[in-house]
Amino acid sequence: MLTTLLQSDIIEAAPVQQEMSYSLIEMATKGGWLMLVLLALSIIAIYIFGKKWWMISNASKVDKNFMADIRDYVQDGKLKSARTLCTKYDNPVARMIESGVAHLGKPLGDIQSAIENVGNVEVARLEKGLPYLAMIAGGAPMIGFLGTVIGMVQAFFNMSQAGNNIDITLLSSGIYTAMITTVGGLIVGILAYFGYNYLTARISGLVFKMESSTIEFLDTIAEPADTK
Repeated sequence: MLTTLLQSDIIEAAPVQQEMSYSLIEMATKGGWLMLVLLALSIIAIYIFGKKWWMISNASKVDKNFMADIRDYVQDGKLKSARTLCTKYDNPVARMIESGVAHLGKPLGDIQSAIENVGNVEVARLEKGLPYLAMIAGGAPMIGFLGTVIGMVQAFFNMSQAGNNIDITLLSSGIYTAMITTVGGLIVGILAYFGYNYLTARISGLVFKMESSTIEFLDTIAEPADTK
């Protein structure tokens, strides 16, 4: 008798468990229209991250013999060859050195200022778009919490309209919907946050490389004057 009752309970519980299983897409649709906003933000964040990652990766590709060749050309007085070599590389370091070579013959301070101006433009170009990624990192969780509040308000409103026929499912379904927006907002925000910090670290490393190349170039053009 006891075995029969247990088997009947399992049979009755199986359909319920199957009905409560949802796919990620079905769960996302339960979050309402705010999930579309979070989806749009996630697409924008992925686009910005991919574009900036590609740009920074290409900007970081500097030939290890580049500065040595520039030093040889400058010391031999082959300034045209040095500028031609710079134009072969599409990266911030080459453009900065090209600006320095173009201003050779002027005071050292003017050469350094010209290189720094090009460097500032290059850094600004690399950092363009990152504030939007930071904004998504901070704004997406707030949008998720907004969806939570809206879901809770709707749940309690439905319960108030139910009168004496209050059902716990009215509250639980509202909370379920509200929590989905929170999860969605946190996921988008966390991914954007880590992406922003990763790109910032990559840019910082590239800036260090640009500064090192600038110092090496300034030392190169100062060597002939010291040896005279």
